[in-house]
Amino acid sequence: MTIKAPTLNVGGLGVDPLTERIKEKQQKWKYKIAVLSGKGGVGKSTVAVNLAAALAKKGYFVGILDADIHGPNVAKMLGVDKADVLAERMEDGRFEMLPPTADFMGQITPIKVMSMGFLVPEDQPVIWRGSLVTKAIKQLLGDTKWGELDFMLIDFPPGTGDEILTVTQTLQLDAAIIVTTPQEVALLDTGKAVNMMKKMEVPYIAVVENMSYLICPHCGNEIDIFGKGGGKKLAEKEGVEFLGEIPIDLKAREASDAGIPIVLYEDTIAAKAFMELAEKLVKKLEEMKGESGNEEAEG
Repeated sequence: MTIKAPTLNVGGLGVDPLTERIKEKQQKWKYKIAVLSGKGGVGKSTVAVNLAAALAKKGYFVGILDADIHGPNVAKMLGVDKADVLAERMEDGRFEMLPPTADFMGQITPIKVMSMGFLVPEDQPVIWRGSLVTKAIKQLLGDTKWGELDFMLIDFPPGTGDEILTVTQTLQLDAAIIVTTPQEVALLDTGKAVNMMKKMEVPYIAVVENMSYLICPHCGNEIDIFGKGGGKKLAEKEGVEFLGEIPIDLKAREASDAGIPIVLYEDTIAAKAFMELAEKLVKKLEEMKGESGNEEAEG
């Protein structure tokens, strides 16, 4: 299965059918959530994967798109990186990819996964210009048979580049989760991501502080390796919600390498933190949808 080269959508020559398919598909997704960061190395994919698993553990139907074309890790972290991607012929003659699923031997509701990592050898770089990257992301969204979902998560690449802008303009996002670490350098870049989502008028924006602290395996004390409280201060400064802290867990690396989200290790502090994060997110989104429904009824 290959990603086709993009076709030009020249003004006046009709709408882009791929964009139209994405708009149709998203009507079947209750909540669309972007997970992004201003810089790399903050554990953004770890947060996206574990949030997806936490939601699936609560019984929700979840899809996750790895939109990091140059460095796709989501499939590996969900243990489906060796899966074959099949395709189904649609009524109009097109083919749509069938996303592999991860359910960890029935422990959670199956998570549908799509990633560029399925389509290219793992040791081969994707050397594409921005327009091709953006087209590929849109094809992974629009040419995949996602079906009905409670949550669609998009794990974006680091930064605030063109591919994020294009997809955010195409999707009607319900929320953006901005991942940071406590250190000052990460916070500077995270603020840019927060403000990008503000300019894109995403209804709900929240900050998650990853790698907040380490629990010493010997004495049990908290060790603030990267500082303390930076994520919460940033959220307060930017006027957005602070969703929670995720501690460094020594089992997390082993879990990721094994393709098992740390949230499934129920006895760990990190697992409890991710479950609390998921519960807060669901509660907030349901409150917002309820308020929106009341406004429409009054109107």
